[in-house]
Amino acid sequence: MSQNRPHHGKNGSRQRPRGADRSAPSGGGRPVRAGERQDRRGPSAPAGSVWLYGTHAVAAALKNPARLFRRLVLTEEAQAALAAECPSPWPIHPEIVPRETIDQILGARPGSGIVHQGIALLADQLSAPALLDALQRPGPILVLDQIFDPRNVGALMRTAQAFGACAVIAQDRNAPEETGALAKAASGALETIPLLRITNISRAMIVLKSADIWVVGLDGQAPSRLRGEAFSGRRVALVLGSEGEGMRRLTRETCDEICALSMPGGMESLNVSAAGAVALYELTRPAS
Repeated sequence: MSQNRPHHGKNGSRQRPRGADRSAPSGGGRPVRAGERQDRRGPSAPAGSVWLYGTHAVAAALKNPARLFRRLVLTEEAQAALAAECPSPWPIHPEIVPRETIDQILGARPGSGIVHQGIALLADQLSAPALLDALQRPGPILVLDQIFDPRNVGALMRTAQAFGACAVIAQDRNAPEETGALAKAASGALETIPLLRITNISRAMIVLKSADIWVVGLDGQAPSRLRGEAFSGRRVALVLGSEGEGMRRLTRETCDEICALSMPGGMESLNVSAAGAVALYELTRPAS
């Protein structure tokens, strides 16, 4: 593949066939649009804070020296499970409460999707580093364009941690804030992988390019296939778009290259968290 960056102008941008799926889908149903969202801080959380829940998410938060804690509630039965993940003494004194109390705090009810395992932690939201500061960390970068589902974002953060990514970038107004659902899906990765919310994704991609990072968009309809060996010696930012909408036009045009996953089984696309995992594996696997 060429080392020269393509010129994307009015006549040089790549167009998709009308009606074609522009990206690996995000799954999780219809994206929630602005104005339709519930309080993105989570249930009963004061401004600037978030209720985290589940053994792995809470244990990882308690180990994070950058976290500030407000309240830790857990059932008597959950103490041993949390201590196994994060040995006591903990940086905050726990309140031992009935499971019903945690259900009430979190709004957990049948069909809510909140599985707290008898543990919940009220903590301040994390402060994200500046983009250029985050790039001091090694590894590829994951760029999320209009991925709304917090569980998909959390799963992608877990994948990013697994494959040594340096950061996850999302657009501020088109991505979920830090929530308990996101943290639980991330399974501790929220504490170790910076999640940067950027006002303008395209401008952030230009900054990545100026830092000698090759920006690759993932699109199930692209004619070329993503091959890790083609990017040997280059640091890559992988751009993922949402289901149906895919990458927005300007995001797509700002990419250096558009690639599709190789799927010999015949599937047209994957859920975005699965697609991200396959793509990061392909980009980071040792050369054969």
